[in-house]
Amino acid sequence: MFLILGGNGYVGTAFQKHLQKLQLPFEVISRAVVDYSDETSLLRLFDQRRPEFLINAAGYTGRPNVDACEVHRTECLQGNAVLPGVIRSACEKAGLPWGHVSSGCIYTGAKPDGSGFTEADAPNFSFRQNNCSFYSGCKALGEELLSGAANCYVWRLRIPFNEFDGPRNYISKMMRYDCLLKATNSLSQLDEFASACVACWTKRVPFGVYNLTNPGSVTTEDVVAMIKRHGLVHKDFRFFDSEDQFMQLAAKTPRSNCVLDTTKAEQLKLPMRPIVESLEMAMRGWVKAR
Repeated sequence: MFLILGGNGYVGTAFQKHLQKLQLPFEVISRAVVDYSDETSLLRLFDQRRPEFLINAAGYTGRPNVDACEVHRTECLQGNAVLPGVIRSACEKAGLPWGHVSSGCIYTGAKPDGSGFTEADAPNFSFRQNNCSFYSGCKALGEELLSGAANCYVWRLRIPFNEFDGPRNYISKMMRYDCLLKATNSLSQLDEFASACVACWTKRVPFGVYNLTNPGSVTTEDVVAMIKRHGLVHKDFRFFDSEDQFMQLAAKTPRSNCVLDTTKAEQLKLPMRPIVESLEMAMRGWVKAR
């Protein structure tokens, strides 16, 4: 049986959907029922349920965006840095293998040659560089706490999307923002991300860090062109003149815009389509929010 922490959130729900599809038993653990930020409570839960694998999809992202993390710093630090350390300790004491949903937002830009950052590259958008949002800094700290963790996967998600319109969906955000920042990014199709994460365990790939973004990258202009071509919204898209203007007019904290290298995941045949193909599929099957 799988246990899912944070299983009713945007990412956790995708895990539920995929495990149901595979007919694999799972249980969503609500913090209202079990305080999984407490190691003793976690160990008691493990003893009672005897799970095969734990998925940690819990964390603090802020609403409506990461700017909220600049205000709710305690919640952000506890959810994204402290909690992974607590779970690591409990899982190692119980001998329980597990996976942690991290973020590719601990990087900014790309390498000098234009290639993406690999799992071996140190984060360059963190508190150690003093150039990041509080959210990205906390996610990088969370990964530091998991360095060398036994029987643990660290899954890096970036800017999730799928075909279902909603406030957390990247495509929806692009359609609803008044003005957009021109940037190049790696993205994760949410359902493919969940599938790749679960495959890490079911295929018994080596434990470690994995960039689970769809191979390739896209620009904001690329995504806007697709939205227009598929007729998802009829509006004139506007763009900021520069990142400085974006920071002055629309944001309280710097944003991560980066490209990740997916060679490691591709070599292990973890199931994620090329990014343009996944975006096209999502827009062709677009389901508007009611």
